[in-house]
Order: sequence, then C-alpha cells, then structure tokens
Amino acid sequence: MSILVTGVAGFIGYHVASALLRQGVAVIGVDKLDDYYDVALKDARLAALRRLGAGLAFHRLDVAEPAALTALVRTHPDIDRVIHLAAAAGVRHSQDDPRSYVSANIMGHVEVLEACRRMPGLKHLVFASTSSVYGEGAKLPFAVGDPVDTPSSMYGATKKADEEISHVYAHLYRLPTTGLRFFTVYGPWGRPDMAYWVFTKAILEGRPIPLFNQGKMRRDFTYIDDIVAGVLACLAKPPADNGETAPLRVYNLGNSESVELERFVGILERTIGARVPRQMLPMQPGDVIATYADIEPARRDFGFSPATSIEDGLPRFVAWYREYHKL
Repeated sequence: MSILVTGVAGFIGYHVASALLRQGVAVIGVDKLDDYYDVALKDARLAALRRLGAGLAFHRLDVAEPAALTALVRTHPDIDRVIHLAAAAGVRHSQDDPRSYVSANIMGHVEVLEACRRMPGLKHLVFASTSSVYGEGAKLPFAVGDPVDTPSSMYGATKKADEEISHVYAHLYRLPTTGLRFFTVYGPWGRPDMAYWVFTKAILEGRPIPLFNQGKMRRDFTYIDDIVAGVLACLAKPPADNGETAPLRVYNLGNSESVELERFVGILERTIGARVPRQMLPMQPGDVIATYADIEPARRDFGFSPATSIEDGLPRFVAWYREYHKL
C-alpha cells in the first residue's frame, strides 16, 4: 500500500515524505511547485527525496484543479492513506492575495476530499490546519475546544473553512479524518518567509532584525522533527466511526511553550556569534501577539510528545542554512 502526500515539495511535506521513505513506505507525492518562494528550494527538496530510493512517485499537479487529483488516485489504487499538506501558507501574504488562498486552501481541500470519498480503501485522511484559526484575543493556551469564530487573517479563515468542510464530508461519506493545527513550525529546509529564516539571514549579513509589535511577540515554536512524529503517530490512529457522530478529530501540534521573541533572537545571535540592531515596527494586520498550544488531547490519543527545545532546534537550522547556502 502507499500514502498520498500533497505539498510534497513544501517544508513539512518534504520532511513527512522523507520519514515515510526511510521507513520503506511508498509515497505518491504531488505538488504544483508554486513560486510564492524560490522554486529552486522546492526542487532541491525533491532531489533529496529522490536520493532516498525509488519509493517516491512524484506528480506535478495543482490539487485545486477540478478532478485532477481524483484522476490521479485512480491510477494509484493502492493508496490507502492521505496526508494533505498542500496549501497557500502565511498570514501576511493572505492579505495581499486572498483569492489564491481561497483557491489553494478551500478549493484544493474540497478536491482532496472529493478524491478521498472515491477511495474505497481509505483508512485515514490527515490534513494540515493552523494555529491561525484561533485569531486574536483567544485565551492561552489555545485548546481545540475553544471557539474559533473570529480568525484574524484570510489564511486562518480558509483553514477554519477546511475544518468545517471536512466535518461535512466525514459526516456524509464516513471519511476517517483528522485535522492538525500546526504551531509555528521551524527547522532545516524551512520556508524563507518565516521569521527564523529572515532573522538568520539578517544576522549573517549584519543587518537589523525587523521586530513587529515592538518585539512584544510570543510564539509556540515547534521543531519539524516533532511535527513529523506527530503527523505519523496520528496517521496510525484514525478516528473510530460509531455510525452516529462524524469520524473527525482536530488536534493542536505545538511545543506547548510560548517563547518571547527576544529569547528566540538571542539564541540565533549566540549560535551565529554576532549581534545586530533591532528594527522596531508596529503590529502587522492579521497577526496575533501570542500563540501557545494545549497539546494534551494529542498526547493522550496518539502519544504526541515534542522533545526539541529552541535551544537545540535553532542551532540545527543555522547549521543547515550555512550548508545549504555554502557559507
């Protein structure tokens, strides 16, 4: 049997596929190789996956294209699990290009669900949601049972829609489905638009670091290896179907620690061995001051237990960044 991974050339998709291939699992990977950030980085991730052996079958495909994914899965009848990670990501860019988020995140998600409901052997669909569904003003820590009726960004709103649409499909078609709300994932092979990448680049180049909301921000930074472990543990535990309630679950995957931005920057500076000025900027539209995950349900239901502190994880990212850029 094989596993379909959408967004396989993305940051999290690459790491999930890599873990599966190392376990000897066949992966059907799809990605449209969007140019939101440097496609060369996505190509490099794919090249690294191919070096792991012949277990990857890659298809360049836009999951939002009507029926394209449904046609693909017909050619791979051995697919029995789906990890849906393809998405337009990022809070700030969703303000600039909201239509692309509706297309990628809502239409793309519907197409994944349409493909899944036509898979008689489907054991589990796991899809990526986000901490951005909680919006501004949510109590800390964020718990999956908290209201998510007031997202602060278009990105958060589209992912909230994904969760609701998933409930409809799980109810109507009895699709065993789990949504995972990721909290600020970082690590090697990460995204160039994320703060850890932007800060590392600035420090190495001796430029000021941009800190929004005058630096008074806190994030639940979660190392990529912990996220991958959570995704795969969750994949192995599909929700039971009692024939009454929809077989759908939603969980937080975070490090369960809200870290001050100054501490985060300080670790990067000590790792790199340089200190740079701070450029204090106002709060950005759509952003939130703090994130903090309550992960107890994930710990209880599939043993999720993040093990990587930022003191350990950030130096690993910096080492990879230097190697990738040949610094």
